[in-house]
Amino acid sequence: MKKAFLLLFGLCSVVQSIAQSKPTDLLLVGTFHFHNPGGDVAKVKTFDVMTPKVQAELENITNNLAAFRPDKIFVEWDYSDQRGLDELYTQYLGGKYEEYIQATYPTPGKRDFYLKNEIVQLAFRAGKKAKLTRIHAFDYNKISLPFDSVMQAIAVAKQEPLLKSLNDARASIETSQNKKIETYTLTQLLLDANTKENLTFNKGIYLDKFNRAGTASNFSGPRMVSEWYRRNLYMYSLLQKMVEPQDDKVMVLVGSGHAAIIQDFVTYDSTFKLTELKNVLKK
Repeated sequence: MKKAFLLLFGLCSVVQSIAQSKPTDLLLVGTFHFHNPGGDVAKVKTFDVMTPKVQAELENITNNLAAFRPDKIFVEWDYSDQRGLDELYTQYLGGKYEEYIQATYPTPGKRDFYLKNEIVQLAFRAGKKAKLTRIHAFDYNKISLPFDSVMQAIAVAKQEPLLKSLNDARASIETSQNKKIETYTLTQLLLDANTKENLTFNKGIYLDKFNRAGTASNFSGPRMVSEWYRRNLYMYSLLQKMVEPQDDKVMVLVGSGHAAIIQDFVTYDSTFKLTELKNVLKK
């Protein structure tokens, strides 16, 4: 009897060890920001997600995201304001979200953000369909991106070729993205944002261009790049801490610039296995 108990205990320990060592499937969804107030360096047109056609498409997209069956969904919302995100999601689950936003944020700019942004249109919608009671905030914003200092350092160092390269890259982004916004469906835009080429381009802007800024004694360029990486590293740390061993699948919704770096982090983390968006939306 004692031997049988010890054998059973040993088998349970092995099974538990195997269960805990199984990597969590991580669906990484990089996106453009649905609510576009024009604050980015590259100025691109706004894609209207509120039209009936796009809303119908969002239903199909989020049906597929929910079918992935995530145990948790993480979004680009300040981690220190989980309570604020909880309040919004509670209103959404209760079917009174738009009414709540209209009453709380009468200013058009604020109201549009809370109605149109991808957290609501993608994460809340998919979360409700997946019967999740919470959407998790994991953004970290306590950084400084000295863009003006970097541009000044480029001017002082007389790095005309680098400046031209940056301007050409910005113009290329604007031209390419504006054309896509005019011709692509939302599904096509999301799939395009998550291609290897676009994710590599996103990282390249920082490492291939901004990191070179300034004279040999000026490190404003790498300082800005390191701050950007720090933000993403802190976000990833929060993700690692909030995903539990029993979580079989999780979804992460972030801007494509974040996705480019987070994808790299995942490749070195044995607790996660990356699931590509194209394999989820192809259904």
